[in-house]
Amino acid sequence: MRGYPRDMKQEAATATGTPTTLRDRARHLATQDILETALRLFTEQGYDETPISQIALEAGVSQRTLFRYFGTKEDLLGGNEARFGQVLTAAISEQPAEAGAWAALRAGVAAVQALHDSREQALERFRLLHNTASLRAGWLEKRLRFQEDLLPLVKERMDTAVGETDARARAVIATVFGCLDAASMTWVENDGKGDIMDLYDECIAAVRGCPQ
Repeated sequence: MRGYPRDMKQEAATATGTPTTLRDRARHLATQDILETALRLFTEQGYDETPISQIALEAGVSQRTLFRYFGTKEDLLGGNEARFGQVLTAAISEQPAEAGAWAALRAGVAAVQALHDSREQALERFRLLHNTASLRAGWLEKRLRFQEDLLPLVKERMDTAVGETDARARAVIATVFGCLDAASMTWVENDGKGDIMDLYDECIAAVRGCPQ
């Protein structure tokens, strides 16, 4: 799947900080074990039906340790929210000055997709997100925060007249997140067939009126 190329994974690692010390590497391995255990249990039993205590027990850590690594149960599904936002903003900021808002945001979306370790992991996470009401509500709240954080980065890539409101930039950002939702929902319905970034591009083309 083109959503998980090696160079994008390297960008994600650079933005979040690659473990360098033995302690950091041990922590990284522990968090990966917890995430994999949580995703497996969520898939087998359901997100709402899986207690934190069971995840900690099967991952071989205490609940206290688990919450030291992950602040909320939602973080166990997709990783740390701050990491997501850091990778997203870093990828957008690193785009060349001549790249427009749409191109820069696409690079951000691709970098975030590269945070998944595999197609299967991404598919299970999106399936849980779209089929669990509590997760959808939490994602919407996070999305609104991300949209506001991205506003200055997007405005500087748009031809904005002096005194013009932020409405145009907000509309572009909201469209990008909406298209990501539409693409991931379609991808889940198709059981992970195809490339999620191709679906994203189709969605963007549809709302921008571009020929396919």
